[in-house]
Order: sequence, then C-alpha cells, then structure tokens
Amino acid sequence: MRYTKSNLPSKICAVCGLPFEWRRKWADCWDEVKYCSERCRRGRAH
Repeated sequence: MRYTKSNLPSKICAVCGLPFEWRRKWADCWDEVKYCSERCRRGRAH
C-alpha cells in the first residue's frame, strides 16, 4: 500500500502516549508496531 506524506497512518505510543506516524521501515510489520522509538520499546520513561 502506498501513502503520501499528507496521508500516513498514525498510532499512539503504548509507553509515552504520543502520536507517531508510519515509517517505511515498519511497512512489513505496521500491525505489530506499538512504540514510537527504541527507547519506549525498552520501557524507559521519557
């Protein structure tokens, strides 16, 4: 599925609660992505 920059899907990070948008590196696993960054994935507070 192709997206334009103005039409990217977004999610809310499970740790920090901030919204984040789709990235090309997540193209194959977007359904499993829960965190906005590696820092949040490791569970560290901001």
